[in-house]
Amino acid sequence: MGLGDKISNKAEDLKGQGKEATGKATGNEDLEAEGKGDQASASIKDGVEKVKDAASDIKDGLTK
Repeated sequence: MGLGDKISNKAEDLKGQGKEATGKATGNEDLEAEGKGDQASASIKDGVEKVKDAASDIKDGLTK
């Protein structure tokens, strides 16, 4: 996973945490749900990048 992807995914996760906290504090269920969605999206993207990295490592191991 590239550093830019890690930073982007972490930023999306943190943004989601902020939205969720703000939604809880203000009683805004829509904002809270949006924050949870942002966090889930970031988590999925991290998982996809990890699978790509693992596949690349396997490929590199087979070609060496």
